[in-house]
Amino acid sequence: MSDKTPVDFWFDPLCPWAWMTSRWVLEVEKVRDIEVRWHLMSLAVLNEDKLDELPDEYREMLEVKAWGPVRVVIAAQEEHGPEVLGDLYTALGTRIHNQEQGPGRETVAAALKDVGLPESLMDHWDDTPYEPQLRASHQEGIDKVGQEVGTPVIAVPGADGGQVAFFGPVVTPAPKGEEAARLWDGTLAVASVPGFYEIKRTRTKGPDFSNLEAGRSPAGRSRTSS
Repeated sequence: MSDKTPVDFWFDPLCPWAWMTSRWVLEVEKVRDIEVRWHLMSLAVLNEDKLDELPDEYREMLEVKAWGPVRVVIAAQEEHGPEVLGDLYTALGTRIHNQEQGPGRETVAAALKDVGLPESLMDHWDDTPYEPQLRASHQEGIDKVGQEVGTPVIAVPGADGGQVAFFGPVVTPAPKGEEAARLWDGTLAVASVPGFYEIKRTRTKGPDFSNLEAGRSPAGRSRTSS
Protein backbone atom coordinates (compact mmCIF):
# COMPACT_ATOMS: atom_id res chain seq x y z
CA MET A 1 0.00 0.00 0.00
CA SER A 2 1.38 3.40 -0.97
CA ASP A 3 1.33 6.17 1.63
CA LYS A 4 1.30 8.80 -1.09
CA THR A 5 -1.80 10.92 -1.69
CA PRO A 6 -3.84 9.42 -4.55
CA VAL A 7 -4.67 11.79 -7.38
CA ASP A 8 -7.34 10.49 -9.76
CA PHE A 9 -7.05 11.89 -13.28
CA TRP A 10 -9.68 11.40 -16.02
CA PHE A 11 -8.59 11.90 -19.63
CA ASP A 12 -9.60 11.41 -23.22
CA PRO A 13 -6.47 10.85 -25.36
CA LEU A 14 -7.82 13.20 -28.06
CA CYS A 15 -7.97 16.28 -25.81
CA PRO A 16 -4.88 18.53 -26.07
CA TRP A 17 -5.78 20.36 -22.85
CA ALA A 18 -5.96 17.11 -20.90
CA TRP A 19 -2.61 16.16 -22.39
CA MET A 20 -0.96 19.38 -21.20
CA THR A 21 -2.53 19.09 -17.74
CA SER A 22 -1.41 15.47 -17.47
CA ARG A 23 2.20 16.44 -18.19
CA TRP A 24 1.94 19.05 -15.42
CA VAL A 25 0.56 16.51 -12.93
CA LEU A 26 3.46 14.18 -13.71
CA GLU A 27 5.82 17.05 -12.92
CA VAL A 28 3.98 17.57 -9.62
CA GLU A 29 4.45 13.87 -8.86
CA LYS A 30 8.20 14.50 -8.82
CA VAL A 31 8.05 17.25 -6.18
CA ARG A 32 4.96 16.46 -4.10
CA ASP A 33 4.05 13.24 -2.29
CA ILE A 34 1.30 12.21 -4.71
CA GLU A 35 0.54 9.20 -6.89
CA VAL A 36 -1.48 9.65 -10.08
CA ARG A 37 -4.17 7.10 -10.89
CA TRP A 38 -5.43 7.26 -14.47
CA HIS A 39 -9.05 6.89 -15.60
CA LEU A 40 -10.75 7.13 -18.97
CA MET A 41 -13.34 9.68 -20.02
CA SER A 42 -14.89 10.02 -23.47
CA LEU A 43 -15.63 13.22 -25.35
CA ALA A 44 -17.78 11.11 -27.67
CA VAL A 45 -19.94 9.98 -24.75
CA LEU A 46 -20.00 13.47 -23.25
CA ASN A 47 -21.33 15.02 -26.45
CA GLU A 48 -23.40 12.23 -27.97
CA ASP A 49 -26.68 14.00 -27.17
CA LYS A 50 -25.41 17.37 -28.42
CA LEU A 51 -24.03 16.51 -31.86
CA ASP A 52 -26.66 18.51 -33.75
CA GLU A 53 -25.58 21.65 -31.86
CA LEU A 54 -21.91 21.38 -32.84
CA PRO A 55 -20.03 22.75 -35.86
CA ASP A 56 -19.49 20.20 -38.63
CA GLU A 57 -15.78 19.70 -37.90
CA TYR A 58 -16.44 18.88 -34.23
CA ARG A 59 -19.37 16.63 -35.06
CA GLU A 60 -17.23 14.64 -37.49
CA MET A 61 -14.44 14.33 -34.93
CA LEU A 62 -16.80 13.05 -32.24
CA GLU A 63 -18.79 10.72 -34.48
CA VAL A 64 -15.86 9.27 -36.42
CA LYS A 65 -12.52 9.84 -34.68
CA ALA A 66 -13.25 9.91 -30.97
CA TRP A 67 -14.62 6.39 -30.44
CA GLY A 68 -11.83 4.15 -31.70
CA PRO A 69 -9.04 5.28 -29.35
CA VAL A 70 -11.15 5.11 -26.17
CA ARG A 71 -12.49 1.68 -27.11
CA VAL A 72 -8.93 0.39 -27.46
CA VAL A 73 -7.83 2.04 -24.22
CA ILE A 74 -10.72 0.63 -22.18
CA ALA A 75 -9.98 -2.82 -23.63
CA ALA A 76 -6.36 -2.45 -22.54
CA GLN A 77 -7.53 -1.55 -19.05
CA GLU A 78 -9.97 -4.43 -18.78
CA GLU A 79 -7.65 -7.07 -20.21
CA HIS A 80 -4.29 -5.92 -18.79
CA GLY A 81 -5.19 -3.92 -15.69
CA PRO A 82 -5.51 -0.20 -14.92
CA GLU A 83 -1.78 0.04 -14.27
CA VAL A 84 -1.16 0.08 -18.06
CA LEU A 85 -3.10 3.32 -18.57
CA GLY A 86 -0.37 5.78 -17.58
CA ASP A 87 2.25 4.50 -20.00
CA LEU A 88 -0.31 3.94 -22.75
CA TYR A 89 -1.65 7.48 -22.37
CA THR A 90 1.89 8.85 -22.60
CA ALA A 91 2.55 6.84 -25.75
CA LEU A 92 -0.75 7.94 -27.31
CA GLY A 93 -0.40 11.59 -26.35
CA THR A 94 3.17 11.78 -27.59
CA ARG A 95 2.14 10.47 -30.98
CA ILE A 96 -1.22 12.26 -31.28
CA HIS A 97 -0.18 15.68 -29.94
CA ASN A 98 3.62 16.06 -29.83
CA GLN A 99 4.28 14.28 -33.12
CA GLU A 100 1.01 15.39 -34.76
CA GLN A 101 0.19 11.91 -36.02
CA GLY A 102 -3.52 12.26 -35.28
CA PRO A 103 -5.76 9.72 -33.55
CA GLY A 104 -6.07 7.17 -36.35
CA ARG A 105 -5.68 3.41 -36.32
CA GLU A 106 -1.99 3.41 -37.22
CA THR A 107 -1.19 5.85 -34.42
CA VAL A 108 -3.02 3.84 -31.77
CA ALA A 109 -1.53 0.56 -32.99
CA ALA A 110 1.95 2.07 -32.83
CA ALA A 111 1.31 3.34 -29.28
CA LEU A 112 0.28 -0.16 -28.20
CA LYS A 113 3.54 -1.47 -29.61
CA ASP A 114 5.48 1.28 -27.82
CA VAL A 115 4.33 -0.02 -24.43
CA GLY A 116 4.38 -3.74 -25.21
CA LEU A 117 0.62 -4.28 -25.40
CA PRO A 118 -0.77 -6.74 -27.95
CA GLU A 119 -1.88 -5.54 -31.37
CA SER A 120 -5.02 -7.67 -30.89
CA LEU A 121 -6.44 -4.83 -28.78
CA MET A 122 -7.07 -3.04 -32.09
CA ASP A 123 -9.90 -5.54 -32.64
CA HIS A 124 -11.92 -3.28 -30.30
CA TRP A 125 -11.60 -0.22 -32.56
CA ASP A 126 -15.05 -0.43 -34.17
CA ASP A 127 -16.89 -2.19 -31.37
CA THR A 128 -16.08 -3.45 -27.89
CA PRO A 129 -17.90 -5.46 -25.24
CA TYR A 130 -16.30 -3.10 -22.72
CA GLU A 131 -18.45 -0.10 -23.63
CA PRO A 132 -20.36 -0.36 -20.31
CA GLN A 133 -17.04 -0.08 -18.46
CA LEU A 134 -16.07 2.90 -20.62
CA ARG A 135 -19.33 4.65 -19.86
CA ALA A 136 -19.05 3.86 -16.16
CA SER A 137 -15.53 5.27 -15.97
CA HIS A 138 -16.63 8.37 -17.83
CA GLN A 139 -19.65 8.85 -15.60
CA GLU A 140 -17.60 8.44 -12.43
CA GLY A 141 -15.41 11.36 -13.47
CA ILE A 142 -18.13 13.64 -14.82
CA ASP A 143 -20.34 13.12 -11.78
CA LYS A 144 -17.63 14.73 -9.66
CA VAL A 145 -17.66 18.03 -11.58
CA GLY A 146 -20.90 18.27 -13.55
CA GLN A 147 -22.06 17.59 -17.08
CA GLU A 148 -21.06 20.97 -18.51
CA VAL A 149 -17.31 20.39 -18.33
CA GLY A 150 -15.08 17.74 -19.83
CA THR A 151 -11.49 16.56 -19.74
CA PRO A 152 -9.38 16.72 -17.71
CA VAL A 153 -10.98 16.00 -14.34
CA ILE A 154 -8.84 15.68 -11.21
CA ALA A 155 -9.99 14.39 -7.81
CA VAL A 156 -8.02 14.31 -4.55
CA PRO A 157 -8.91 13.35 -0.97
CA GLY A 158 -10.64 16.15 0.94
CA ALA A 159 -10.38 17.09 4.60
CA ASP A 160 -13.86 15.70 5.33
CA GLY A 161 -13.02 12.25 4.05
CA GLY A 162 -14.65 12.82 0.66
CA GLN A 163 -13.01 14.04 -2.51
CA VAL A 164 -12.23 17.48 -3.87
CA ALA A 165 -12.69 17.40 -7.63
CA PHE A 166 -12.27 19.99 -10.36
CA PHE A 167 -11.90 20.43 -14.09
CA GLY A 168 -8.45 21.45 -15.26
CA PRO A 169 -6.52 23.51 -14.67
CA VAL A 170 -6.00 24.39 -18.31
CA VAL A 171 -2.35 25.40 -18.55
CA THR A 172 0.08 25.68 -21.44
CA PRO A 173 2.95 25.16 -21.48
CA ALA A 174 2.99 22.65 -18.64
CA PRO A 175 5.04 24.13 -15.76
CA LYS A 176 7.88 22.15 -14.24
CA GLY A 177 9.68 21.88 -10.93
CA GLU A 178 8.71 24.28 -8.19
CA GLU A 179 6.48 26.24 -10.57
CA ALA A 180 4.47 23.06 -11.09
CA ALA A 181 4.32 22.55 -7.31
CA ARG A 182 3.12 26.11 -6.66
CA LEU A 183 0.32 25.72 -9.19
CA TRP A 184 -0.66 22.43 -7.56
CA ASP A 185 -0.72 23.89 -4.06
CA GLY A 186 -2.74 26.89 -5.21
CA THR A 187 -5.21 24.80 -7.19
CA LEU A 188 -5.88 22.58 -4.17
CA ALA A 189 -6.28 25.62 -1.91
CA VAL A 190 -8.88 27.17 -4.21
CA ALA A 191 -10.74 23.94 -5.02
CA SER A 192 -10.96 23.00 -1.32
CA VAL A 193 -13.06 26.05 -0.42
CA PRO A 194 -16.62 24.67 -0.01
CA GLY A 195 -18.31 27.47 -1.93
CA PHE A 196 -15.79 27.59 -4.76
CA TYR A 197 -17.37 27.50 -8.20
CA GLU A 198 -15.06 28.77 -10.96
CA ILE A 199 -11.92 30.74 -11.68
CA LYS A 200 -11.25 31.98 -15.18
CA ARG A 201 -9.54 34.67 -17.22
CA THR A 202 -9.58 35.87 -20.80
CA ARG A 203 -6.53 34.92 -22.82
CA THR A 204 -4.37 37.88 -23.76
CA LYS A 205 -2.53 35.88 -26.40
CA GLY A 206 -2.90 32.59 -28.17
CA PRO A 207 -2.16 29.37 -26.31
CA ASP A 208 1.46 28.33 -26.09
CA PHE A 209 1.85 24.84 -27.46
CA SER A 210 5.64 24.80 -27.21
CA ASN A 211 5.44 21.63 -25.12
CA LEU A 212 3.56 20.03 -27.97
CA GLU A 213 6.35 20.80 -30.44
CA ALA A 214 4.09 22.94 -32.65
CA GLY A 215 1.01 20.87 -31.87
CA ARG A 216 -2.34 21.54 -33.44
CA SER A 217 -4.80 24.01 -32.04
CA PRO A 218 -7.28 22.68 -29.50
CA ALA A 219 -10.93 22.35 -30.37
CA GLY A 220 -11.77 25.29 -28.11
CA ARG A 221 -12.95 25.72 -24.54
CA SER A 222 -16.14 23.75 -25.05
CA ARG A 223 -17.56 20.40 -24.12
CA THR A 224 -15.90 19.01 -27.23
CA SER A 225 -12.47 19.36 -25.66
CA SER A 226 -12.48 20.74 -22.15
